[in-house]
Amino acid sequence: MAQAKHVLAFGDSLMAGYQLKQGEGFAPQLEGELRNAGIEATVIGAGVSGDTSAGGRQRIAWTLDNLPVKPDLVIVELGANDMLRGIAPKQTLRNLNAIIEEIRGRDIDVLIAGMLATPNVGEQQFRYFNRIYPFLARRHDVPLYPFFLRGVALKKQYLLDDYLHPNPAGVKVIVRGILPDVVTALK
Repeated sequence: MAQAKHVLAFGDSLMAGYQLKQGEGFAPQLEGELRNAGIEATVIGAGVSGDTSAGGRQRIAWTLDNLPVKPDLVIVELGANDMLRGIAPKQTLRNLNAIIEEIRGRDIDVLIAGMLATPNVGEQQFRYFNRIYPFLARRHDVPLYPFFLRGVALKKQYLLDDYLHPNPAGVKVIVRGILPDVVTALK
């Protein structure tokens, strides 16, 4: 029998299940889909609504230190709030790099869940921000799921009334999209 896997879903409100009922967020839905795929897994949700890459950088070591078991994989999903708040992409890059280094330094695998900038941030910010995640994946030789909200962004049927956060059906689309990458990363 294969050993149970442990996944840490580390991110912002998109991971935290903003305004969703218990069981409807990313971590519980991903855990259910992994089990449906025959993978005995526990997914621990470590999403903090409103979190930036700087906030994630401040809490990554504490989070890892306080888990009951060392995870096999950490899914890192941060940066959307940086972009929305106009934080310099270079700072986002530095923070995400430090988060990945902390995780990899503990001999834990990483899957980067990327984000894409909205066009209204300006052309230079747009181009720089959109290069962060592929650059980090290459630099650290870790897998990249290019756009966490793929299939959900700008689709009203998958979003809450704020048109930013996924509803339960939207989370299901996200989970189904990222699932093959998570399965591969766990093997």
